[in-house]
Amino acid sequence: MLDENLPTYHFKVSSENPLHTLLYFTHNGSDPHAEYLLKRPAPSSAQNQYAIGLLDVQNTGIIYSEVLVKPEWTQPTLSAAEVRAGNAPPPQTPLTPDTFAISLYNPDQNIPVKLHQGSWGKLDSWELEIPERTFKQPSSSRIDQDADAPPATELIPKLVFRWKKDGRLSKDMTCYMTGKSVGGQKSKEPDITVAFFRAKNDSTLTIYEPNMARVEVEDRKGLELSLLMSAEVIRDFYLNPRQNPFNVSGPAGATTGRRRTTSPQASSSPNGAAMSGALGIRPASPLLTTTSPTQLSPSARARQQAEIEAETERLKAMVAAEERQAREREKREREERERVRKMLEKEKEKERRKREAEINKETERLRREYGMEGQDFPSPTSPSPPLPPRSHLDAPQLPPRPVSVGASYGQWQKYFAPPPQQPAAGPSTANNNNNNNTGGKKRTGLGGLLSSASPYAGPAAASVSGLFSRSEEDKRKKVQKKRSVQF
Repeated sequence: MLDENLPTYHFKVSSENPLHTLLYFTHNGSDPHAEYLLKRPAPSSAQNQYAIGLLDVQNTGIIYSEVLVKPEWTQPTLSAAEVRAGNAPPPQTPLTPDTFAISLYNPDQNIPVKLHQGSWGKLDSWELEIPERTFKQPSSSRIDQDADAPPATELIPKLVFRWKKDGRLSKDMTCYMTGKSVGGQKSKEPDITVAFFRAKNDSTLTIYEPNMARVEVEDRKGLELSLLMSAEVIRDFYLNPRQNPFNVSGPAGATTGRRRTTSPQASSSPNGAAMSGALGIRPASPLLTTTSPTQLSPSARARQQAEIEAETERLKAMVAAEERQAREREKREREERERVRKMLEKEKEKERRKREAEINKETERLRREYGMEGQDFPSPTSPSPPLPPRSHLDAPQLPPRPVSVGASYGQWQKYFAPPPQQPAAGPSTANNNNNNNTGGKKRTGLGGLLSSASPYAGPAAASVSGLFSRSEEDKRKKVQKKRSVQF
């Protein structure tokens, strides 16, 4: 049970009569009390049909709803071996129709329930339509009061309800209100949960009361009866199939099938329900009904051997044809892929050329509009133009420095000016330079750096060299200078 506060019906098989099922109702945690009686007729009084009725539990003469389903019949075909053996044709097999109707009384109306078979991505579902308006509108007209014919059902808006399985292997269902139907035209709306059904030995049906305010149905009692009857019939046919639901006498009663199993392959054997063991009856093996090979005459055995060889050759040819078709199909698919690849490459090349043409066109338009002045940029490989020559004579002349600061700019300029170009020294010049040196040797060391030709010569250089040998006259001048500055 989902919630004891929700309206819930419990299906309990009567201990006195297995054909009777009592429906106990609970709401808001109340104690269960019998509300309805599901009654099935005896098999002898309802042969070759399925019948069920919903009665009042106190007065069984009051019938609220009924369902009557008559099956369709199919004749199973015999295999080649059974035909050669001369077996009698099997009896007809009943097929469960995809549609059944629920009959409601006072007022009388039929509610069709249609099966929508599932596929790989969808599950089986059952759809039923409940009219929004059921009772006659109050009218003071005598004609309207005496009219017994109901209005055209196509003109009455109907609400669409659908039972959906909770899973492919599940035996539980959920009922949703999926939309509205007017004149055969359905409008899809978001699913609204209406009821839950649990198909067990003692089934339960729970009405989801919070959503019932959104269900605009005038006949709430009719909606409740339709949910109860449709859930029970779907359970007997599809969720938990009953054994011999159509009360078929003889061996055909155990081979009840469904419409979607009436393919040529399935018609030669018992129906899917019997084969799956859902009815608890195992089908007879075809080997038990065939004639033993030891009972055949030599000519019959030779004919049978020839038929087997011919069938083997036919199967081999069929397999070879299938393999050849598979190779051809693979070749066509490979050619198609190659064609598509080439087509895509051509499309890409075409797009590229078109894009390049547009770029060139736009470039030419801009060139015509703005010209080429200032657009001749040197290429990365072309050599850069030479820089103009710079001369130290181009520098601006600085004003002469004051005497108190030190040597003037002209005195320092001769030290930092570039040396004059000397003529190439010949043998005679070298000899003269050597003769001018003291003692005939080249001067080196600190004395050579302080010579008159060195850039370090001058008053600054003299003061530096005076650190090693300072004369008395220099010391006296320095003392006098300090005295003259202080006083």
